[in-house]
This record gives sequence, structure tokens and C-alpha cells, in this order.
Amino acid sequence: MTNNVTPAESSDSRVVLDASDISRALTRLAHEIIERTQSASNLTLMGIPTRGAALAQRLAQKISEIQGSPVSVGALDVTMYRDDLRLRPARALLPTKIPVEGIEGRLVVLVDDVLFSGRTIRAALDALSEHGRPEAVQLAVLVDRGHRELPIRADYVGKNLPTSSKESVRLRLVENDGIDEVAIERAK
Repeated sequence: MTNNVTPAESSDSRVVLDASDISRALTRLAHEIIERTQSASNLTLMGIPTRGAALAQRLAQKISEIQGSPVSVGALDVTMYRDDLRLRPARALLPTKIPVEGIEGRLVVLVDDVLFSGRTIRAALDALSEHGRPEAVQLAVLVDRGHRELPIRADYVGKNLPTSSKESVRLRLVENDGIDEVAIERAK
């Protein structure tokens, strides 16, 4: 649930994480993943486009720097697996990039930007099953804002941001938006 809205465009917006906060959260997530997976050599990070894919790349780089060995990373477009396709405007399909190792028998960590209702993650699990059968699937998110509609929980969370249903969380990343920040905006 992200949009390209700058804080200056909305007077009801407040930045809750800046670039250094995001970097620290990703470093902590990288350490947690390494610790809980026991430096798994069969680890694959699969980012959910758009911003989840960029976060997966950053996490892979941080894990590689800590472990001293490369981490398999890819991207998983979930558009065609969403249960709200008829409720939203048409969206362009984004590339799915499965690493050369594939996902069969691997420990896959799905990476997304903001966990909200859980519907995107449900779609990601369906999409993932089209590409093989992982040994296990875990979930890492930069922000968990609550308000779940499905019984889905993240294994790794950068920041819990309790929000009201009248607010939205906007994540902006340098790769997509030219700046790193997370803002909470009040709905108009």
C-alpha cells in the first residue's frame, strides 16, 4: 500500500522513518535472518515488486556483507494472483525473476514493504507455488501496520507502526522515488 506522494504534497503527513532509520532496520533484519536461518546456504530472498523487490536487493547485499558469501535474490510479481483485481484499476504486470538456483527445496523469505491486510502475501504464496515447492517460506517486511484481514504474520519486522484505518503508510525508496522515508498520512 504505497503511493508516490511527497510529504510536501500532503499537510496531513508525518515522516516516521528517515533514510538512516530504514538502513538500521534493514541491518537488524539481515542479522535476524542470518541468526534464525543459521546462515542457511539454501536461502533465497524473493521481493514483491515494486518496493519489496528493492528491499530484497538491499537485504541480500547486507546479508552477503555480514556472511561473506552471496545470497540468492529474485522478484515475484503477484498481480494475477490478487483477489481484488476487479476492484482496482488495471495494473501493469511487473517482472518475476526466479534466481538460477530456483526455489525448489530452498528456504524462501518473501520480502515486502508494508504488511497491512495480508492479501498481498496470500497472493505471493499462490504465485510462489507456480515456481516450485520451497522447503519453507518466511516473511520479512519493513513496516507492519496492523489491520490484518487474513491470518498472516511476518517472521521479521523492521518497524511496527500502529495506525488507524483512516491513515495510510507511504514508503518511498531511492530506487523508485529518489528518497528513503516512511510517512503516515491521514486519509482525506
